[in-house]
Order: sequence, then C-alpha cells, then structure tokens
Amino acid sequence: MNSPVSSPGLDSAKTLTTVVYALQAASFFVGITAIVAIVINYLKIDDIKGTWLESHFRWQIRTFWFGLLWGAIGSVLLIVLVGWFILAADAVWVIYRIVKGWLKLNEGKEVNPA
Repeated sequence: MNSPVSSPGLDSAKTLTTVVYALQAASFFVGITAIVAIVINYLKIDDIKGTWLESHFRWQIRTFWFGLLWGAIGSVLLIVLVGWFILAADAVWVIYRIVKGWLKLNEGKEVNPA
C-alpha cells in the first residue's frame, strides 16, 4: 500500500471514506444508511485500489457484513434470550470498528485488520 499523500483525488476519496463511516454510525438510528454505505464502498473501491484508503474500504465492508451476520444470528436467537447478548456484543463490536477506523482515517493511517 502506498503511504498517505495529499492530492485532489485522494482528498476527495478521504472525504468519501469519512462519509461512509458517518453513514455506518448513523445506521444505529436510521438502518438504511448502512446499505447506502456498503453500496458506496462497492461502487468506489476500484477508485482507491493501491492507496492507503483501500484498507479503510476493506475495514468498512467487513464491518458491514460481519455486523449483519451477527445481527441476523442474534435476531433469530432472541426467542431463546441469548440473542440479546449477541445483539449487544455485535453493537459494541460495530461501534468499536467505526471508531477505530475513523480515528485511523483522521490520523492519515491505514487500518490494520484485527
């Protein structure tokens, strides 16, 4: 991956990456924004390939899909009450990923998968 360099195209991509983090965060209040965020990720990922922002797009995509997976599992398991714990853990994990990614983005650093 290339190191952070400022250029008009990269500045625009960084702004778009910030918007996607904001849409993911807003999804806790308006769920449809998570779908808008993932669509943006998939539509624009080719534009940021090979840049330091690619790690953020991958991070956001994984956050969406794993958050959705554990949300679905938790929802199904609500009938046996363990679902509440899974949904709570999923929410904490998604919040952690949004905050960590956003902080790394503001520092101009890649997100290391973990």
